[in-house]
Amino acid sequence: MAVYERQRSRLETGLMAAAATAALLVSQALAAEGVRVRDDAPERYTVKSGDTLWDISGHYLHSPWLWPKVWRKNPQIDNPHLIYPGDVLTLRDCDGSPCIGLERGQQVVKMSPEMRTLPRREVIPPLPMSVLESFLREHRIVDDDESLDELAYVIAGDNKRLISGAGDQIFVRTTASSDVAALAAGESLGIFRPGEIYTDAEGKSLGMELTGIGEAVLASHDGDVAKLNVQKAAQEVRNNDILLPLEARLDAQDMMPRAPKNDVAGHIVGVPGGVRFIGPLQVVAIDLGTENGLQPGHVLRIDQQGERVVDPRTDELIELPAEEAGMLVVFQPYDSLSYAIVMEASNSLAVGDSVHPPR
Repeated sequence: MAVYERQRSRLETGLMAAAATAALLVSQALAAEGVRVRDDAPERYTVKSGDTLWDISGHYLHSPWLWPKVWRKNPQIDNPHLIYPGDVLTLRDCDGSPCIGLERGQQVVKMSPEMRTLPRREVIPPLPMSVLESFLREHRIVDDDESLDELAYVIAGDNKRLISGAGDQIFVRTTASSDVAALAAGESLGIFRPGEIYTDAEGKSLGMELTGIGEAVLASHDGDVAKLNVQKAAQEVRNNDILLPLEARLDAQDMMPRAPKNDVAGHIVGVPGGVRFIGPLQVVAIDLGTENGLQPGHVLRIDQQGERVVDPRTDELIELPAEEAGMLVVFQPYDSLSYAIVMEASNSLAVGDSVHPPR
């Protein structure tokens, strides 16, 4: 019996040492990944309607996109990030490392929230999805002027009107390669007008922006001419305006914020709408896209351009080092260009500020 007790004691001591070593390694790994819990992080937080995962994790972490590092996943649940208004999040200690647990009713779930079937609107999204979807209904990117030749376009209004509005009929010419040609009656389309051409620092075209001016419903086809009924029109509909199918809803699961795998470097090249100064929840265009490995949900640091000063001895014009001034998240990448939403801004940002992976 004494021999057995000694063996059990050695085993327990070894297990405790292994557990302590594992906890230390986890803590060191979190620190190496830049996970820092805020000093003012709440011990308990009740999830509210209108919250986003970015907002919630911002209460706990200095770097909100790293919250999966402290949110313990349960492999038996398909999506462990689903939380709902009324859920209570708690800051815990998990074997020496910070973690966030969930209380739902009387049940305490340490590893992850339970999966349950609720209306889509109740699920807390990672980002302000309604803002992003509304933007994409009114903005689109095409490669260049030549791409316009492949898209359906307005050729006339009813009774040969040159200008049409809500309630009017319009006639559209399609091409074999246009998306409109394959649509059936009753499908909704967006009406767009060519806008700004975005370029890189060398003047190379990155893409042309199309601005939405209304929506129409396909009534009928007759060869390569289609008849549509205009449902909405923020501006008058003119000949040569472009018709495109409306974008599908964004998948919130694809928008989970994370750092890109590639060491990319680019710039803010424009602000749809011509806004000069940029702040939180504004959409910007950056000169990086899928060709650079960008995907929806990728987080980038924004570095503000340094001021230019005159050297008092040499009279040379010197640019001061750039300083970190915000964070953005890519939500719609194209080949050479992406739309991204600014989630944080410590200063007023501007076109020309550089973007890089977060530190």
